[in-house]
Amino acid sequence: MASGPRRQVGPAVLPGHVRSRYRRILRFAARHLAAVWWYELLLPRIGLARVAERTRPARMQRFARRFHALAVELGGLMIKVGQFLSSRLDVLPPEITEELQGLQDEVPPVAFPAIRALASSELGFPLDEVFAMFEEEPLAAASLGQAHRARLLPADAEVAGVKDVVVKVQRPGIEAIVAGDLAALRKVGGWLSHFRIVADRADMPALVEEFAQTSLEEIDYLHEAASAERFAADFAGDVRVHVPHPAWERCTRRVLTLEDVTAIKITDTDALRAAGIDPAEVAPVFASVMFDQLFTNGFFHADPHPGNIFVTPVQPGSGGHPWKLTFIDFGMMGEVTPSTRSGLRKLLIAAAARDGKGLVAAIRGVGVLVPSADTVELERAMTHLFARFGGMGFAELREVDPREFRDFAEEFGEVVRSLPFQLPENFLLIIRAMSLTSGVCSSLDERFNLWDSVEPYAARLLREEGGNIVQDAARQVAGAAGLALRLPERVDDLITRIGEGNVSVANPRLERQVARLDRTARRTASAVVFSALLIAGAVVRADDSVLGTVMMAASAVPLLHGAWVGRRGR
Repeated sequence: MASGPRRQVGPAVLPGHVRSRYRRILRFAARHLAAVWWYELLLPRIGLARVAERTRPARMQRFARRFHALAVELGGLMIKVGQFLSSRLDVLPPEITEELQGLQDEVPPVAFPAIRALASSELGFPLDEVFAMFEEEPLAAASLGQAHRARLLPADAEVAGVKDVVVKVQRPGIEAIVAGDLAALRKVGGWLSHFRIVADRADMPALVEEFAQTSLEEIDYLHEAASAERFAADFAGDVRVHVPHPAWERCTRRVLTLEDVTAIKITDTDALRAAGIDPAEVAPVFASVMFDQLFTNGFFHADPHPGNIFVTPVQPGSGGHPWKLTFIDFGMMGEVTPSTRSGLRKLLIAAAARDGKGLVAAIRGVGVLVPSADTVELERAMTHLFARFGGMGFAELREVDPREFRDFAEEFGEVVRSLPFQLPENFLLIIRAMSLTSGVCSSLDERFNLWDSVEPYAARLLREEGGNIVQDAARQVAGAAGLALRLPERVDDLITRIGEGNVSVANPRLERQVARLDRTARRTASAVVFSALLIAGAVVRADDSVLGTVMMAASAVPLLHGAWVGRRGR
């Protein structure tokens, strides 16, 4: 993504109503982070992990409902945060993702007089002098702006090459709200960076800054118009894709005028069938177009939810593809650097080949695993995963015995938790785009098999990278030759160390298991003493308040000891 200045605003300079929402966001975050600390960090360290596990689904659902209500009430970037959380089907439980999915369409519109005043001020003339027609009823309302249908005056239509347009107007005062929300998110990101379970896997301040940059670009409509033109250039001549043309003479930073390309919503399967389009044929084309953006072009639509993609039938007899995928809303776009794109291509090729070792190497290459990670167990688990579930479609996976999933998850989960995963800065939008792509494809065809789209695409990438593969093979041969030349010297060194008794054999997995058992025993003992002192103190306090209070206060010592033992084991 193009870099730009990062505008940071402190809470002291925010307008009063924005400072109030800033404080509400922080109170909400502090309350739920405290609950996470208590249930997910403290209780497991003192041997009460079952309490946390038993209450987790209900707690997650309560959090999602409260966040849903907060986001709908506040609007602004809270809607965007909720939309991102709802797309994280890969890491978040269904209690959260299902509750937040409705945030896509729940934003109330702004009253038209306020929209008319802002648009007229931006364009320099009253709306009836700029447009031949402007509908007061909004076509769509989003968290940062809303869209209205309009028609250009003949002179403007001749210049723009289009007559019917959609005009997107910013919500009045949204810039101050975005500044306040970003200030709150930066504060929360700082808090999260102190949780080791989070900090080991993601640089939260960096992720917040990436989100901030994307949000600031999203409220600059001139940037969005330029992104639409760049996206159109990437797919110029591609019969599968259509992009609306901007009417530049009627665009400002707060008003965007684009060609009206409204058609069939991509997930409206009934309308697709009525138009003679098979939804099952749309899914693989959509997946392929998204693959092109991520793995070939490097410039991708980061918000491909169903409201931003239409299927446009093509007039019969015009030749070419019978329908097109029409993308709109180019405010949230992402860029993939050449090095990351190369790593993603290798990852896709390894996944298509069911190559567990190659997949892990590709994951390491794109920066999701730190270089020092011991990946032997992960490679074995990925090979097992491909052998059992590789190639299955969504419908086939639903038919697998849930106990088999549970057994594999227990085995695989321990391996994943033991590895130092991290989230690179530029992965936030990539993950969002792929999560939404997967969801759209499965809603078009419940038997959609992602492998059917991945394999031919990976085969094409493999052909395109033939020269790189030859170079990689040459490097591997050179490395093997160097290893062979150094082998006699290393064998001699090994024999010398054996003779001196300096060779030690380590089994990291066994050592981790022993250490975990030791920590569990210590935490259990601490929990027993803590419970005994607390209960005894409560009983004694009825007759001897001083002694009872002392015993209850003393129960804090084994509690802290259990927490300290757990912290040492991390």
